[in-house]
Amino acid sequence: MGNLRRTRYCGEVRLPDAGQEMVVAGSIAKCRDKGGIIFADLRDTTGILQLVFDDGTDRDVFAKAQSLRSEYVVIAKGLLRERDAKTTKIATGDVELYVSELRVLSEAETTPFEIRDEVSVKDELRLKYRYLDLRRESMHQPLMVRSRICQIVRNYFCDHHFTEIETPILMKSTPEGARDYLVPSRVQPGRFYALPQSPQLYKQLLMLSGFDRYFQIARCFRDEDLRADRQPEFTQIDLEMSFVDDNDIMTLNEGLIKTLWKEILNVDVATPFQRMPWDEAMNRFGSDKPDTRFGLEILDVSEAVRGTEFVPFKAALEAGGTVRCINCKGMADKLTRKNIDKLAADAKTYGIKGLAYTRLTTENETSSFEKFLTEEEKAALRAAAGLETGDVLLVAADANWVKACTALGQIRLLVAKKYDLIDQSKFNFLWVTDFPLFEYSEEEGRWMAMHHPFTLPRADCIDKVESDPGACYAVAYDIVLNGVEMGGGSMRINDPALQQHMFKALGFTEERARTCFGFLMDAYRYGAPPHGGMAYGLDRMVMLMLGRDSIRDVIAFPKVQNAGEVMSGCPDVVDPKQLEDLHILCELPAAPKSAE
Repeated sequence: MGNLRRTRYCGEVRLPDAGQEMVVAGSIAKCRDKGGIIFADLRDTTGILQLVFDDGTDRDVFAKAQSLRSEYVVIAKGLLRERDAKTTKIATGDVELYVSELRVLSEAETTPFEIRDEVSVKDELRLKYRYLDLRRESMHQPLMVRSRICQIVRNYFCDHHFTEIETPILMKSTPEGARDYLVPSRVQPGRFYALPQSPQLYKQLLMLSGFDRYFQIARCFRDEDLRADRQPEFTQIDLEMSFVDDNDIMTLNEGLIKTLWKEILNVDVATPFQRMPWDEAMNRFGSDKPDTRFGLEILDVSEAVRGTEFVPFKAALEAGGTVRCINCKGMADKLTRKNIDKLAADAKTYGIKGLAYTRLTTENETSSFEKFLTEEEKAALRAAAGLETGDVLLVAADANWVKACTALGQIRLLVAKKYDLIDQSKFNFLWVTDFPLFEYSEEEGRWMAMHHPFTLPRADCIDKVESDPGACYAVAYDIVLNGVEMGGGSMRINDPALQQHMFKALGFTEERARTCFGFLMDAYRYGAPPHGGMAYGLDRMVMLMLGRDSIRDVIAFPKVQNAGEVMSGCPDVVDPKQLEDLHILCELPAAPKSAE
C-alpha cells in the first residue's frame, strides 16, 4: 500500500460529495461486524463518517477491518457513496465511505469507560483520563466552540482599531484582591514574582504608552477557593480604551455580544442592554448580578409596619434598618409549612436571624408573625405587598438593608430553581452600574476598593473619597447574563492627585503606595489620557452560551476542588535540588495527632 495522506475531514462530507474518492483519518468510535459486511464509525475532530467493508472489499483490507476495535487509529481510502439506510443522528448520515485501502496506525487497549455521551462516568475517572473524556462529542464540541469564539473576538476588536498586546506572566505582587500565586526567583534569592490576577496595571500603562485601544485573551491566576464558575487559572478577554467614557465602552461591548451570539448560536440579541444602578439591583433583586428572567422581586414594606411593637421588625427599623419581603404569587399550594421552614433555615445562612411568613390558601390563613401586629398594621402590610389568596409572603428584617436584601435575593433564587420559574431559553443581559467605590472589611478594619484602587469615582463623589468613603460610587459596570457576572470594568483614575486621595482612603501610607505602585505613579507624571476598560471571563462566557453548569466543561484540563489536576497529579513535590537552587526551605505543619 502506498503512502496515504488525508484529503477530507469526516464530519464535512455530504451527499453532493458522493462519487468522490477520498482519504480520511481518525479513531474508530464503534465497529459492527454483521458477517460478510462490516460497519465502522470513524471519528475525527469534525464528526463521524461510516466506513463500509463487504465481500467486494479486498481480502487483506477486509481482514484488517475484522481486527478493528474501539479507539484504534486508522487512515482509510475509499469511494464516498449514498447510504441505503440514512440516519439523522449524525451530520454525515446520508453517506458512507466504501473502503478500498486501510491502514491501522495505532492500536488501543480497552478504555476505562466507553467513549460515548450516553455512558454515566464518575467525574474523578473522567478527569483522570481527561484525554479520553475529551474525545466524547459533548466534551469535544465546547472546546471547538471556544476556539471559534476567540477567533470572532479577535476579528471584532481588530475591526475596531484595537491592538493585541501580550503582557507579562511574571510580575510584581501587589496588595488588594485575592491571594497571589508566587514564583521564586533563582537569580535574586528571597524575591518573588506573582502570577497576574489580571493584566490591570499593564493595560493602563499601555494607554499611557499611546496605544489607544488594547485587547488580549489573557491567562490569569488567583489562589482562591474553587466553585462551579471559578478556577485557579482562567482566561479573560481583556480590553482597555483611551479617550472614551463608560457609555462608549458599554456600547462597543454590546456590539461584541451581539456578534458572538449571532455567529455562534444564531440568536439575535437586542441592544442596547438594560442598565440598572447597583442600589436598584440590590433593592429589587438582592444581588449585584440579578437574574431578571423571572419575577419574585423584593419589596420594601418598612413604612407599612413602622411603629409596630413586633420586636424583630421594631428592632431593625429603630436601628435604621429595613423590613423587606417577597410575595410568592399563587404558590401557597407549593410552599407548604415544611418547605417554608427549609427556606427559613437557608435564610439564616446568609446572616439574617430568620424568615417570617404569611400563607393564604382558600381553606385557611397561617402566619408566623401577624398575630403580633395590629389589624391596621396587618392590612397595611398586605396592601403594600399585594398579598392575595393563594400567595405566600416571605419577610426579612435586619438593621442592615444590604444583608436583608441579599438573604431574600438568595431565597428568591432557591424558590425559582426549585419550582421551575426560570425560562431557560432566555438570554437576559443587563449592565449593573454605579457600584459603591469602597466596601468595609470587618476583618481588616478598613475600607477596601470594591473593584481595584484605580477605579474612577463618580463626579459627584470625588470630594468625599477620603471624608466619607461609604457614600462614594464608582464609574464601574458589570455585564450580567441570567444571574451570572460575565464581565466587568470601570473608568480609571488619570489624575495623580486623585489617585493619592484614593490610596489614603484605602489606608496606604505614601511610602507603601510608592513601594507597591511607584512605577504607575511615576508614569502618570508624564501625561495620562482618560481611559477605561473591562474584562470578560471567557470560561464563564462559553459556559453560559452552551448552557453548561460548570466552567470545567469548557476548559481542556481543569483543576478540581483542592486546586489539583487529577490527570497529571499536580501540584506535586519537587526534587530537593530544585528547592536548594531557589533558596527555599519547606517546613510543613505537623500532622494532627490521632485520638487515643
